[in-house]
Amino acid sequence: MKFPDKNNLIATLVPVVFALIVRGLFSETVPGDFFKLMTFAFLFFVPFGLGALAIKLAPIEKVYSRAYRICMPWLPLSIFFIVTILLKIEGWACWIMIMPLFLVAASIGGLIAGHYKIKKHKNEKMYISLILLLPLFISPIEQRIAKIPGRYKADTYIDIHANKEQIWNNVTRVREISEAQDKGWFTRFLGFPRPIKAELNFEGPGAFRKAIFDKGLIFDETVTDYLHQQKMSFTIKANPYDIPSTTMDEHIVVGGDYFDVLNGTYELEALNDHTYRLHLYSHFKLTTSFNFYASWWAGWIMEDIQNNILQIVKQRAEHGN
Repeated sequence: MKFPDKNNLIATLVPVVFALIVRGLFSETVPGDFFKLMTFAFLFFVPFGLGALAIKLAPIEKVYSRAYRICMPWLPLSIFFIVTILLKIEGWACWIMIMPLFLVAASIGGLIAGHYKIKKHKNEKMYISLILLLPLFISPIEQRIAKIPGRYKADTYIDIHANKEQIWNNVTRVREISEAQDKGWFTRFLGFPRPIKAELNFEGPGAFRKAIFDKGLIFDETVTDYLHQQKMSFTIKANPYDIPSTTMDEHIVVGGDYFDVLNGTYELEALNDHTYRLHLYSHFKLTTSFNFYASWWAGWIMEDIQNNILQIVKQRAEHGN
């Protein structure tokens, strides 16, 4: 059995140690507001530094390969992911969502470090050192820039061949959903709680609706606009302190510091005498310094949840359930 040589081992493990140290500095338990995990300083410049350090320590004969400079940083990055998951420092769902950004940043760091290494630049060590310190320099500055909450919309619909009474009965109140009926593959893959049922105390403005998910997740909803068999709008409130810590990653918990769902609306549109289009859209809020990236994932998650509910309504209405 052939073991990795010393240089390759150093180039792999030292960047992992660097990333773990910085992750510790950016821990939510560390007092002060200088270093926050959900910042561009951590999510881009830490893998950027990891990639640069990996190539800086790699054997020069391998660094001449562009493919090596791009892909080699992914090895220590993968080890870093695995270690943080095993030690329960981070949840795997959070890492999956952030992995594309990490991979790109690590490769950019590898390419830049490789350039200086190949050119044998006299200030190579100084440049790499500055790259490694970038997260610590940038994070305090980023904390002083006000985060502007971004408001986004997830819009979905489905066509149903049933009468509007059957459809509306399944909209206002959703009977218990079995695992076999749950088609939300994306959110299930990420480990999000699956929908169980929805209860409504009466039909009209001011009504209270409770959407119940497994793992203890509950949304309290208040109906704000109601037109019978036409439209129902409601506010959505999730109390993050009532959600068990094992239910969702703290960085993507609904109602937390970074992500919140604000409201939802069902609208029923007649297409012909036998077909109706059921719309379901919601508004959600993101409060990060990288909303441009987080909004893609949040949108996909919300659309998967909504499409899952719509297909359940369709199946039940068309089969007269």
